[in-house]
Amino acid sequence: MTQQSPDPLLRPDRAPSLSGIERAAEKVAALLPQTPLLPLEVDGETIWCKAECLQPVGAFKIRGAWHRLTDLTDEQRAAGVVGVSSGNHAQGVAWAARRLGIKATIVMPSNAPALKLAATRKLGAEVVLYDRVTESRDAVAAKLIAESGRTLVHAYGDPWIIEGQGTAGIEARAQLAERGIEGPDKVVACCGGGGLTSGLALALPDAEIVAVEPEGWDDVTRSLAAGEILAVEDLAYPTECDALQTPVTYPINFAVMQARGVRGVVVTREEVRDAIRLAFERLHLVLEPGGAAALAAVIAGKVAPGKATLVTLSGGNVDPQKYAEILAGY
Repeated sequence: MTQQSPDPLLRPDRAPSLSGIERAAEKVAALLPQTPLLPLEVDGETIWCKAECLQPVGAFKIRGAWHRLTDLTDEQRAAGVVGVSSGNHAQGVAWAARRLGIKATIVMPSNAPALKLAATRKLGAEVVLYDRVTESRDAVAAKLIAESGRTLVHAYGDPWIIEGQGTAGIEARAQLAERGIEGPDKVVACCGGGGLTSGLALALPDAEIVAVEPEGWDDVTRSLAAGEILAVEDLAYPTECDALQTPVTYPINFAVMQARGVRGVVVTREEVRDAIRLAFERLHLVLEPGGAAALAAVIAGKVAPGKATLVTLSGGNVDPQKYAEILAGY
């Protein structure tokens, strides 16, 4: 029988909290510079784009990974960690693990972008591949953990991960305040399993939260509308938003999103591509498809900007050939 830690902050079954996000924010601020908050005019309204694509691993995932791994016990650090990821969380965990001297194994889909697989391995993590359609990454990870005694660092269904991702909201609020702007009053977030969305919902309790998913992978949107957790209906549905290809959200994420009245929006392949081109042309930023989903929802008119709208540009890890194809408008 596993003995629970006497410290409630270290219990894996605890609920994420605003105080936990504030604690995580102190850790992240001591490690990383703030990512830029860039103004962008859309239909006469200014939105504020949080450029998480400029993180050391090219995505916001470094936040949650650092918060989780720095809270491991000495015994857990010695044993190592197992992560599950389509690529960005993998790099976040691998980066944090290398800096802390922790062994990391990441369960990744065999069809993950080559860039993300190579980057994860380059950071020193062992990669174990699985088939996204026929295998469960959680089952593969559970087997590895049973054999090795390592600690699971889930991509979104984890209180530390949720709190760590929420630190982007703490940063953005402070950056707006420096400009004399109160807010944000609305947050538009790229959403896969809901780690970032639920983290921002806790970090910014007065803001309206909108979760944006790609078509075919809209389980969070459907779950919030139905009032119960629903899985992706077709795991073979094609999408360029590999970062948002999660089969089902977790109760820990869903509970936060449901309690905060989060609503979901779905964007198409072409809307995402339009957002990638806009970010290149007007913000001079490289976004991967999954990292452009929230911006796509705004420029497509599916989410109306508020007085101070925060939009997450959550990742920029895209294979060069795919990026060139998108920019060329193929």
